[in-house]
Amino acid sequence: MRHTDKLIQGFSRFRRQYYESDSHVIQDLVRKGQAPQTLMIACSDSRVTPSATFDDLSLGEIFMVRNVANLVPPSETDHHLHGTSAAIEFAVDILEVENIVIKGHSHCGGIRALMTGEGGTFIGPWMNIAAQAREKVLREYAGADLVTQIRALERAAMTVSLKNLLTFTRVRERVEQGTLRLHAWYFDLDEGHLYGYEEERDDFRLLA
Repeated sequence: MRHTDKLIQGFSRFRRQYYESDSHVIQDLVRKGQAPQTLMIACSDSRVTPSATFDDLSLGEIFMVRNVANLVPPSETDHHLHGTSAAIEFAVDILEVENIVIKGHSHCGGIRALMTGEGGTFIGPWMNIAAQAREKVLREYAGADLVTQIRALERAAMTVSLKNLLTFTRVRERVEQGTLRLHAWYFDLDEGHLYGYEEERDDFRLLA
């Protein structure tokens, strides 16, 4: 079976559930519009699909952004195209989400490219968003092996993204008002554990 055939069969099952058995779910979302509580910024990596790792999610519950290495760029008002920034603006200003979750993971190819300098035409400049995290890791883990440095960078890059979120005026305002909370969650593929960043400790603690 071709993989595209598998995808079409999966859509057919989805249609049977949400357009035949539970049609009210889609009808309500169409009629009322979406009202997700959380914006999740996750990696494009095929092994960490949020709909699989958070398997009890319902339609309309998460506003999703996926990019290489789950990065958040700083807010910039230039003439370039800013897909992730546009999604943040829409989620925070229009949908008024209550949470933003940056979801990182181990064995991230984008982070490895940043550490080794192997990025291509688009990946290299994109990964430079976390260049300051790389510099920090190289200082603090100067004598460590490459794998250890990459694991440290996977987490350090997420803290850069948290700081970059606060360069968006409305994000910063809502955080200060207490109507928006920022989170950084790290999924360790080897252990099957989820860790959350604690700013007070500047470290990640086990969540699940």
